[in-house]
Amino acid sequence: MATIPVLRLSGSFNRQLSTLFGRQLGTTSAPIQRTHTNKKDDNVLKSTSSALVPYRNQSTDVAPAPEKKPYSPFQGPFSSKAEYALTRLDDLLNWGRKSSMWPMTFGLACCAVEMMHFAGPRYDMDRFGVVFRASPRQSDVLIVAGTLTNKMAPALRKIYDQMPEPRWVISMGSCANGGGYYHYSYAVVRGCDRVIPVDIYVPGCPPTAEALLYGVLQLQKKIKRMSTMQIWYRK
Repeated sequence: MATIPVLRLSGSFNRQLSTLFGRQLGTTSAPIQRTHTNKKDDNVLKSTSSALVPYRNQSTDVAPAPEKKPYSPFQGPFSSKAEYALTRLDDLLNWGRKSSMWPMTFGLACCAVEMMHFAGPRYDMDRFGVVFRASPRQSDVLIVAGTLTNKMAPALRKIYDQMPEPRWVISMGSCANGGGYYHYSYAVVRGCDRVIPVDIYVPGCPPTAEALLYGVLQLQKKIKRMSTMQIWYRK
């Protein structure tokens, strides 16, 4: 909220205008409060008012650097050297898995077009290590992109069973998440998670390529927190 001083007329102007308005005009300055300011008035106030010097200094201060977080989510404390070694081994395995995700080229309906857009040069998913494969035996990620019908459900389950461990599933779009527009159809599965386990749900009808990209990044964060060797050691 800005305050602008306005000097009222006095002296000879006061005597001349008093006959028009029928009252005496004051000689003091009265501040006017206003709630809406424009950029031009703000610049004038900054250049003329000496009380706003700290404001200018504050606007030119350098923001503090954000605190750097450690790469590994496993920061201890560790009970033994063996647990520490297995934790670092988990870090190495998770780094390799999240940096080389190979999704299956498996499109069911219109969401597959957005999945192709996601794999195109605009988003360049190769920089994240995401490379689409045509064989389930060489894939570790299954993107269910589109409407899953009762007739296609056994084939989806067969493809999922043919994928090697570890494997992950991304449900892409409203139809794969819960049936979407065809939720009450007799021929549509109301969510692919009734057939296979799902790790990441991407909402939308259809979701954009940016949404699928965000889902892949979330899956990478999930893979980063896996503790395969630690669980084996605790058994």
